Amino acid sequence: MAASSWRERLSAARSWLCYLPLYSLATAAFGAASMAASALDRSGRWPHRIARAWARSLLWIGGIRVEVTGRENLIRDRPCLLVCNHLSYMDIPVIFAHVPLDFRIMAREDLFRFPFLGWHLRRAGHLPVDRENALRALASVRRGAACVRQGLSVFVFPEGGRSMSGTLKEFLPGAFFLAVQARVPIVPMALDGTRQVLPPDSLHLRPRRVRLTILPAIETDGFDSRRLAELAARVRGVMAQAAP
Repeated sequence: MAASSWRERLSAARSWLCYLPLYSLATAAFGAASMAASALDRSGRWPHRIARAWARSLLWIGGIRVEVTGRENLIRDRPCLLVCNHLSYMDIPVIFAHVPLDFRIMAREDLFRFPFLGWHLRRAGHLPVDRENALRALASVRRGAACVRQGLSVFVFPEGGRSMSGTLKEFLPGAFFLAVQARVPIVPMALDGTRQVLPPDSLHLRPRRVRLTILPAIETDGFDSRRLAELAARVRGVMAQAAP
């Protein structure tokens, strides 16, 4: 058998016997800590700090190194909408670990059903989105806009889910409706390499270096609900230049 085939099998065995059990333990431990913290801190700030520690632990366990460029483009003195391409389940740990803002994420509703992770998301004030029900999805977007008006940034994957092909998908309008309603700037980001770490159809984790590029903010002044497609196309165009 070829040496490359043996290395692949050993790598897969390491994922199942090492990475996945340790990831499960870390998620359970930090999830329990987050739930305890949420009982004392209704603002969600302490649970968010615990989530950042959880994310850093997953990256350390998996030997995943992250190169970040463009941190100066983050907006720290007012809330904003953060958007990023979606390639892998590892995207969320990278974002939590390397975006030093107090933000809440809007994510598909079934993610909130995961043990410990889902419990943390709900207790920390993150926002589930039911994409099967248009009225409930719109209500989630409006809750996100209210969250931003209260001074918190919101993070969204505007593609609506992971790209199975690895190429940037078309954007859904909800995130941009939120930004226009709340009158906040959009900070685009682009991830490269997380798909190679953990492909969307696999649990085989491979240590790799990934890159997070934070791009200049795009102001939403002058846009309204009739120009959402134009705003989405502008943001997507900027991200497409930096995304894989």
